[in-house]
Amino acid sequence: MKVARAGALGFLALICLSSLAAGWIAPTHFETQNRNAILVAPCRTYPLGTDDLGRDLLSRLLYGSRVTLLLAPASALVATGIALLVGSLAGVFGGMVRVGLHRIIDLFLSIPWLFLLLIVRAMLPLNLSPAYSVLTTFLVLGTLGWASSARVLSESVTSICATEYIMLSRLQGVTAVRRLTRHIFPNFWHLIVAQFWICVPVFIVSEANLGLLGLGIGEPLPSWGNLLHQLENYDRVVSHPWLLTPLFVVVLFLVSIQVSFTSFSKRLTS
Repeated sequence: MKVARAGALGFLALICLSSLAAGWIAPTHFETQNRNAILVAPCRTYPLGTDDLGRDLLSRLLYGSRVTLLLAPASALVATGIALLVGSLAGVFGGMVRVGLHRIIDLFLSIPWLFLLLIVRAMLPLNLSPAYSVLTTFLVLGTLGWASSARVLSESVTSICATEYIMLSRLQGVTAVRRLTRHIFPNFWHLIVAQFWICVPVFIVSEANLGLLGLGIGEPLPSWGNLLHQLENYDRVVSHPWLLTPLFVVVLFLVSIQVSFTSFSKRLTS
């Protein structure tokens, strides 16, 4: 298990560092096209081959990793923040506040996540510039993906509020904000961190699904999602298998997160 964890952490570090250094190590810029090198197989000039527009796949993968690996944690941070706010209010105030917020959570959870994501994204303009498409995808993921985490945090806060020392603090006139910041947060901060790391791979997969359907980051800016969009042509993928490289990177990255997170969650709960 230690070997697998070390390998997973090493792969995560490799992807993160290489994406940050994309401007130095990428052979070309992600927009550069070579009309004489359409769908070229991996070679010395193009280590991972080229796509159907003659763009270097390695360069696009490096720059695309940077976009996705910044987008997913940012969206997870927004979603976790909303979940923390809703869960805290529901747990601390209880009563009708808790009932009302839980009804909103149930409404979000009753609709399949991917279906809700596609509906909201399809309602927004599709002809956005790359910068605005990044912002739109970031906000859609962050503002729609909080419900599951809010349910977990709400139940945790509710159970903590039922303890004797919290009830005693209420009897002594301690305000709700002070109870939350001084007595409740220190007892469930590990759940907040865990929910954040749970959201990150979920949002990576969600961005990949949006990109696969052409609803994610706009071209020519690469991301893991729109790099997977080229896989919709089955015949082209079969005849040019190097186009599957982004898929392998995404799968290995998600597996590495899972292996690393399992170890990290054990340490948090120990």
